[in-house]
Amino acid sequence: MPATSQRSLRVALASLFVPIALAGALLPASAVLAAPVAATAAVKPNAAFDAWADKFANDWVRQNPQFASATQYFSGAEQDALDRQLTPQTPAQRKKAIALAKQGLARLDKWLAGPLSETQRVSASVMRWSLSNTVANERFEDHNFVFSQFSGVQVGLVNFMTQTHPMRRASDVDSYLARLDQVAARMDEALARGRSAADRKLIPPRFILERAQFQVDTFLKPAAPQNVLVTSLEQRTAGLKDLTPEARTAAIARATKIVEDKIRPAYTRVQAFMAELHPKTDDTAGISRLPDGAAAYARALANYTSTTLGAEEIHAIGLREVARIEGEMDKHLRSLGFAEGSIEARMKALDATFQPKGEGDPRPAILAKYVEMVKDAERRSAPLFNLKPRAPVEVLREPPLTEASAAAHYSLPAPDGSRPGVFWVPMRGPTFDMIRMRSLSYHEAVPGHHFQLAIQQELTGIPKYRSQRIFSGGSAHSEGWALYTERLAVEQGWYQGDVPGLLGALGSELFRARRLVVDTGLHMKGWTRQQAVDYGINVQEVDRYVAWPGQATAYMIGMLRILELRDKAKAELGAKFSLPAFHDMVLGAGSVPLDVLGQLVDGWIAKEKAKA
Repeated sequence: MPATSQRSLRVALASLFVPIALAGALLPASAVLAAPVAATAAVKPNAAFDAWADKFANDWVRQNPQFASATQYFSGAEQDALDRQLTPQTPAQRKKAIALAKQGLARLDKWLAGPLSETQRVSASVMRWSLSNTVANERFEDHNFVFSQFSGVQVGLVNFMTQTHPMRRASDVDSYLARLDQVAARMDEALARGRSAADRKLIPPRFILERAQFQVDTFLKPAAPQNVLVTSLEQRTAGLKDLTPEARTAAIARATKIVEDKIRPAYTRVQAFMAELHPKTDDTAGISRLPDGAAAYARALANYTSTTLGAEEIHAIGLREVARIEGEMDKHLRSLGFAEGSIEARMKALDATFQPKGEGDPRPAILAKYVEMVKDAERRSAPLFNLKPRAPVEVLREPPLTEASAAAHYSLPAPDGSRPGVFWVPMRGPTFDMIRMRSLSYHEAVPGHHFQLAIQQELTGIPKYRSQRIFSGGSAHSEGWALYTERLAVEQGWYQGDVPGLLGALGSELFRARRLVVDTGLHMKGWTRQQAVDYGINVQEVDRYVAWPGQATAYMIGMLRILELRDKAKAELGAKFSLPAFHDMVLGAGSVPLDVLGQLVDGWIAKEKAKA
């Protein structure tokens, strides 16, 4: 997680961070930013572009009612109507999105050929990059299992209904019931997609299928009155002041009937499909096992890194970083008396000394410790950031349905303030990753994802479709930033006097470097699941990389680019360089592709020089 990086490596990587070449005639983002950002600053805003872009973004969000609810993108009757719908899972819906993306790209090329202000040119570039990926990804949509353990419909719908669907007033209960009545239809649509993919030999590895089967079995285990879709409604409606007790009782009864009559049978149909699929699977892990799998992986790497780095190059970067970080960890481990065995074995021995002692469930105390770590990080971050989020962040335990497979993650606050940002912590036990707690808190909460994503949502200097991440720069920017903040904590001495904590941070950094090796190993070099585990990645994480090819490479590639740009700014500005100002510039831009970020940093450097 915190990623220290040799300056020479960052310099060597500089030539590799060229814009992504997208499919067909699609231009790379920097081709539309050919003029330096600083040179476009004097151009007046083009009102016609703003009107078109806002309308296009509205149309883009309208086709995905669940996204509209998550962002509360509209208001009044239109938002209320969207809050009653679940996004269809049909081929027609997917074709509609591709057609709209192509229309947007054609129009953006014309806008970008003409005069735009600095902010507009960046906005158009971000929009174009996002839409280009949508079009280029179409060919590979079914290479990802529709019922995967992370983003599969069987867990995605439940998490959306129980966590994201707004529950502020009595009318939201009616909307919940309207949506609940659509869950079975969405599951059947996903089932049809899964069958279609299987007919084309696009099926998951057996161990991924079994994780999804476990989730479906877990969902079906309790009777309807105890189902999470009912019990969460009971909990979330308890404090609604405009909902009468009679209306609440009726709503819970209605939800129970929908779950019993419609949703449980739909999940049973999915359960039967998975049972049919099981004999057809094996444990071959990499996406290269699938038809056109190598091309699918190349596309995934382009998506997640926003660079043209190939799998071999990423694998080599990972190997170099692993060797460097293990050398640093060895010195600190020896200082604590852990001198024998591999880095992995010594870290396990160190972590064992910090495991909770005594009787009773240690989880409440561990969760409370996470809460305090986030508060401490807020205090330590104060002098390093001028921009800070207004929205609060909470630390919560991962829900039971997904805890067995989940990694720690962050979810955005609601734009209307009805839901805080949340740092979700899986706490499976019986052992806990104690010495990495601080670095995990910095990454997922403060000053990592919470600062980055909540601030972006609150920005007023960029269009709404960027602040709400309708169009964004992808994982390399967001995960690169979160990993950069882990590195920042090490640089700023936050681990002073805490060598085990520092080793936890370095261990997190090593984990990210190993991810580069393992992800490319699995999907490009034919590694087995066990080879990945033997390399030092736990089995839940390995299964995540199998189900989500390429995503794990975004973290370190993005961080290395941010560090490289920071070094460039320091070198060019000298004494005029301000770390808080640099952070303001990166966070104030919102989520952008890495090449666009490079253009923005160049423009910022030029402006800072001009101030003299």
